[in-house]
Amino acid sequence: MTTPARKRAARKQPDRGQLIDLLRRMMLIRRFEEKAAEMYARRKIGGFLHLYIGQEAVAVGAISTLGPSDYIVSHYREHGHALARGLEPGSLMAELFGRATGVSRGRGGSMHLFDAKRGFMGGYAIVGGHMPLAVGLALASSYLKNGRIVLNIFGDGAVNQGEFHESLNLASVWKLPVVFLCENNLYGMGTDVRRVSAEPEIHKRACGYNIPAERVDGMDLLAVREAARRAVEWARGGKGPYFLEAVTYRFRGHSMADPEFYRDKAEVERWKAQDPILRFRRYLEGEGLISEEEARSLEEGVEAAINEAVRFADESPEPPPEALYEYVYKEGK
Repeated sequence: MTTPARKRAARKQPDRGQLIDLLRRMMLIRRFEEKAAEMYARRKIGGFLHLYIGQEAVAVGAISTLGPSDYIVSHYREHGHALARGLEPGSLMAELFGRATGVSRGRGGSMHLFDAKRGFMGGYAIVGGHMPLAVGLALASSYLKNGRIVLNIFGDGAVNQGEFHESLNLASVWKLPVVFLCENNLYGMGTDVRRVSAEPEIHKRACGYNIPAERVDGMDLLAVREAARRAVEWARGGKGPYFLEAVTYRFRGHSMADPEFYRDKAEVERWKAQDPILRFRRYLEGEGLISEEEARSLEEGVEAAINEAVRFADESPEPPPEALYEYVYKEGK
């Protein structure tokens, strides 16, 4: 069943400090990604690098509704999700640099960020392959009755994979506490979703599994936050899974190696006019919740934090050769 977007219920809304922090988190993600692109060009970062620029409202809006013990299972464009969850920029940048001080100790790189203490249970490079893992965590939570829910984030490119259908079906049959969040940025790598999906409104696919679903403007932070709040409350209340489709847009290519021949530059500019950071900042300014000076101060603080993250990463040691043998086998008694 598809749930239409509803008016916000009369409840306590974020206060001024919380709203400003949401803006700061989006700014932090944007600047982190811009700096990561710069470091990649300078060959400080190797391998693949998939940037999150343009999609910040989805990560910040959705993750801000979670409790501290809830789980997040994400895909490979996950830097923004990790920062929204509160992982430190320095340890994230160090991971991109392949350093021993990284969140995955230099073993994972850009696509495999992990921090169990914060419930951030990994970014995964296999498209759709992480969805059964999210369902498994939700099954464990249900079995243990610990009240933890799972936010499973994936892109539109995952919805034609078998794991997508298997995961939704099992989650619904067992009424598991998982929120499926599809970040529909309209392009799976370089293919327009309308060319490969018989139903381009992806949230409608959940109807086949009797999961309530809705579509939300992924460039509107408060709209995402409100939809995610409903989804989280549904899952935590023991009613089973919930499906959200956030329609968003990545302003950069699929990866740093993407020449972007598949989409029109005018289309990109139209979406950039909906920049979620500028949009939310204008909203706060219009409501008298932030001044131009305060916004500028936020930007300066974010810039300093990201510069410090790069310094930390660059000065951190590389893993020693013998570290290759660590964590291969579990030590027995």
